[in-house]
Amino acid sequence: MPKNIRGRGITAAYGRQKDRYLELIQEFPLRRIQNDDELADAIHVIDSLIDLDKLTKAEDDYLDILSNLVYEFEKEHIPMGNTPAHEMLAYFMELKELTQAQVSKGAGIAVSTVSELLSGKRKLTRGQIEKLAKFFHTSPAVFLPAVG
Repeated sequence: MPKNIRGRGITAAYGRQKDRYLELIQEFPLRRIQNDDELADAIHVIDSLIDLDKLTKAEDDYLDILSNLVYEFEKEHIPMGNTPAHEMLAYFMELKELTQAQVSKGAGIAVSTVSELLSGKRKLTRGQIEKLAKFFHTSPAVFLPAVG
C-alpha cells in the first residue's frame, strides 16, 4: 500500500460502520457488471437498500457506487437513444417486476396517471420525470425525448 495515503482507509471513512460496508461488499462486490444476471442481482441489492427507512453513510456510499455500476452497464448494453418515455417507464417496470400501483406509491404519482403515461395518452411532466428518475435510481435524461 502506498505510504502517502493518510486517513483514507475504510476505518477512517466509516468508523464503526465499516463492518456494514464490508458486509455489503461481501454480499455483492463493487466491480463492473458483466451480464444480465449480475444486473438483476445488483438491482435487487439496490432495491433492498432503498427500502430502508434511513441509510448509514456506508450504505449510502455503497448504493451510490453500485448505482453508477448499473448505469454504466445499462448505458453500454441497453440502447435508450430514441425510446419514448412511456416505453422507458414500461421497461423499468418490467426489469424490476413492478405493478402500476407499486410505481405509483414509490414515485408519488397517481395510479391513473401512471396508467395514462404507460398507454402514451399523457406526456411526462418535469416533476414526474424527476420522481420517476429518483424512484428508479436513474438519470432523468432517460425519460426525456431525444434531441436531434
